[in-house]
Amino acid sequence: MLKQRMDQRQIQKLILAPALQQAIKLLPLTNLEVVEVINEELAENPMLELEEETDDGAPAASGDEGGGETGAAEEEHVPPADDVPAAPDGDAERDEFEAYFEQFFDEGFRSYAPERKEAPSLENTLSRSPSLWDHLTWQANLTFFDPLDKTVAEVIIGNINEDGLLIQTEEEVAQAAGADLERVRRVRDQIKMFDPVGTASLDLKETLLAQMDNLGLRNETTRAIVSSHLALLEKSDYALLAKVLGIPFSEIRVHIEVIKSLDPAPGRKYSQDRTTYVVPDIIVSKEGEEWKVSLSNEGLPRLRLNAYYRRLLRQASRADLDAYRFLKDKLKKALWFLRSLDQRDRTISRVARTIVDKQKDFFEKGLDYIKPMTLMEVAQEIGVHESTVGRVVANKHLVSPEGVFSLKYFFHKSLSGDMGEEISSLMVKDRIRKLIENEDRGHPLSDQEIEELLARQGLKIARRTVAKYRQLLRLAPSHIRRRKSMVERNNT
Repeated sequence: MLKQRMDQRQIQKLILAPALQQAIKLLPLTNLEVVEVINEELAENPMLELEEETDDGAPAASGDEGGGETGAAEEEHVPPADDVPAAPDGDAERDEFEAYFEQFFDEGFRSYAPERKEAPSLENTLSRSPSLWDHLTWQANLTFFDPLDKTVAEVIIGNINEDGLLIQTEEEVAQAAGADLERVRRVRDQIKMFDPVGTASLDLKETLLAQMDNLGLRNETTRAIVSSHLALLEKSDYALLAKVLGIPFSEIRVHIEVIKSLDPAPGRKYSQDRTTYVVPDIIVSKEGEEWKVSLSNEGLPRLRLNAYYRRLLRQASRADLDAYRFLKDKLKKALWFLRSLDQRDRTISRVARTIVDKQKDFFEKGLDYIKPMTLMEVAQEIGVHESTVGRVVANKHLVSPEGVFSLKYFFHKSLSGDMGEEISSLMVKDRIRKLIENEDRGHPLSDQEIEELLARQGLKIARRTVAKYRQLLRLAPSHIRRRKSMVERNNT
């Protein structure tokens, strides 16, 4: 029999306070993202304001916005600005929260940001370039005038991916547009000749053939390679390719060079991906024999508590209980926000300091001296949880005499050296890359030979590890490198 009842249970569970949630939220943000958060907080909380500078560069005082003699008179009868407002019940003792944040009531408190930066001029703002789909739609509007043709073109263009390939079949397009298959093929053939040529193709072969048609390339051997032997071309098996086509091996390179001039992904020409310019969050510099670590707060505004609303809070504590509670809540949130920003800076600084101390040889001597490092090691060093370090290194970069690096760059696996010491996987990858770059191109090194050469250098790793790192470096296997070298020698 089912029945309702009420029970009391005592359980333990972790509850994140709003202030802790805010501190965690700020850790993984870049400086640009922090500026957005600061602007949102300024819009919502009257207790916070931007610090403005006077003409002589000194910070401007924050006073009563009303000004005048009345404001001055009131100022004489209220406690000093550094005093925390008393509770409405007249209790003179400050509560625990106010005592905890006493340092932030100092009128001279400034959160950070060593200097103010002027906003970039509008002339330096780049306009957005048209996307692939915008460019194709513009051409379609100038080409197709029949309503049904326009509908078919819209369906085709809407189903083209970033590479320029059509991701639906002609039958699916015909069904979606309510047109016959013959019309879809005709419209698609026209779109394939749009700029960039080859878009709306169903596969790589069709893309390359469309570009060859546009360029007037009618060589039967070149077209045969694209039509029937792309698999051999991908494997660089030029000897078998020459045998299948019945042509001398020395002629293969001519056809390959023609195919290399074609674009396998024409849509990428209008990709919205652009070079990302990084604003470093951390500056690492060497002064004498010591490495200095400082935070780059460029562009971050200065914040302070608004003195006018703090006076209103003291006055409301004696007159208006609702206003007092509202302003007290805003003050509490403002203080937590300022403290979260300072805590973010301190945590980032400690993590960066630990990284620099551990990787001092890397900054002084280069990649061969980089050391393996994990999030757990840094977390234990500075006394925080591993997840905190993970949030700090996310999206953060440092600039040093060696260049600009993501903080994640310094966290990687370790391998055992000949004497049992820990060796960075980054260093091993760099050694493999250098061995392949300096090899005899007529006799390229196999993964087994690379393993043996690394062992002579004190790096004992398995052949499968060599193959894995070679693939991560996007380097071809030895047999493919040998075939490419043969083609180059035979055509020189």
